[in-house]
Amino acid sequence: MFFKVLVPIICGLTIMASLLLNKTTNIWMLILFGSLFALSVVFQKKHPIVPKIQIIFLVLFHWYSHMNWCLGLYYILILMAAHTKQTYKQTIPIFLLYILLYSTIRLSYQPLNTYNMLVSIYDFIGAAIVGSLYRYFFSLEAEKKKLKENNNFLVTHDSLTKLLNYEGYVNALQDLINKQNHFVLILIDFQDFKSINNQSISNGNEALVNISLLLKRLFANAHTISRYAGDRFAVTIPSKENALHEISELLSSNVLGFQVTYSMTQFPQESASKEELISIAEEKLFQNKRMIWLKREEDLFRSEKMRAVGELAAGMAHEIRNPLTTIKGFMQLSQKSGYNIGPWFETIMSEITRMNELTAEFLQFSKPNISKMKAESVTGCLDRLLFLTESDAAYRGHKIMLDIADDSLYVYIDRDKMVQVLVNLVRNGLEAMSEPGVLSIRAKREEGNAVVEIEDTGPGIPVSEQAKIFQPFYTTKEEGTGLGLSICQKIAQDHGGNLEIQSDVGSGAVFSLSLPAYDWAPEG
Repeated sequence: MFFKVLVPIICGLTIMASLLLNKTTNIWMLILFGSLFALSVVFQKKHPIVPKIQIIFLVLFHWYSHMNWCLGLYYILILMAAHTKQTYKQTIPIFLLYILLYSTIRLSYQPLNTYNMLVSIYDFIGAAIVGSLYRYFFSLEAEKKKLKENNNFLVTHDSLTKLLNYEGYVNALQDLINKQNHFVLILIDFQDFKSINNQSISNGNEALVNISLLLKRLFANAHTISRYAGDRFAVTIPSKENALHEISELLSSNVLGFQVTYSMTQFPQESASKEELISIAEEKLFQNKRMIWLKREEDLFRSEKMRAVGELAAGMAHEIRNPLTTIKGFMQLSQKSGYNIGPWFETIMSEITRMNELTAEFLQFSKPNISKMKAESVTGCLDRLLFLTESDAAYRGHKIMLDIADDSLYVYIDRDKMVQVLVNLVRNGLEAMSEPGVLSIRAKREEGNAVVEIEDTGPGIPVSEQAKIFQPFYTTKEEGTGLGLSICQKIAQDHGGNLEIQSDVGSGAVFSLSLPAYDWAPEG
């Protein structure tokens, strides 16, 4: 821009000086070539051929003006050449050519003496100095500019993928809003990427680079694509009809090679400010991630439930098959005895009773959860327990000891089911003691829970079996079904509680039923 103003001024002054000093031999040719040279400098970027012929205009202008003032114009061409050429090797020949042309024209209208020859040498040296200095300062400026551009790039771009970083993404979003461009903001979160990144950082970086390249290809018309927060990407694309539907189909098609969660927000339909737009987009993304997480949890729960049902069904089939096999064998024997089942009647009925009990307990295990929930006194539940079990204990020669540390202890329970649990635990304890012993029942408050402990003086349970006793169909009793303790644990868990065992071989066992204490007391 500076040369476009300076060259016409120098040309005009040179023409005026040449006319005043009567140096020109042809005024019209002087004006013509001066004008052509000035115009060639002004319009050189619009016509590529102009820089190649402007030296001709300058030489002819210099010839007709007979003015040494044209040296400044040659210097300007030298500086323009230094600006466009890449290296000194490219610029030095041009410097020498331009000064050679200047000196030749100058010596054509001045005496060829020692002074003028020395002046020509000085002109060569001066041109070389001017060109070199300009080239040097131009290189410094270019390097400074490049460093500034690189610094700006690093500030606003991700060094790994070369996409915009978060700051660049926010700035670009503001630019689009300032221009009032209608667009769709897409946030993409790669759910499975963390597993790849955990395997190897290099694998994770490679995956991110591949994802960025794929996004550039899929969203070729995007205003901006950025990466932020590790594995999140933000894409802005121009709004158009059915844009949301097309984006949804694209991102749901697994074309990115990963399962993704995404959100879409439109400007200006949903927000007119950058901050609110980002907030809405992030909230949508969070809600979508939450829905996917809940669905995964539901699928996992369903899968675990089906697995448990399968295990129960397999165990049930196995347990029923045994008495059926026994009954079948006796029926085959009775066929040979004229269908006289008398000798095996009691055994057959015993096996049928066993299957009936097994089926009843299985149904109990699979019944819907607790329903008749209300606040109940622990003392009342234990009194009911004693009423149901004292006769059995006396029959077996055992004694039951009851110790209630807090009469005001209440729990929110289905009383019938909870009494069922306690009865089952007491009967297990009574059956475990082959010799007359003592069954201790203790109730206490412990860290906000109501804890009922049932301790027997039997042989105890080995550690190897303690981890199995709550599993369905596991039993050490000859007539047991293996569902009793499983049902007890399930009922306890349905009440928000827990059932645990502590035992050492030779010193009995302690079953601890823990339930959340309920801070309630009846009126009066």
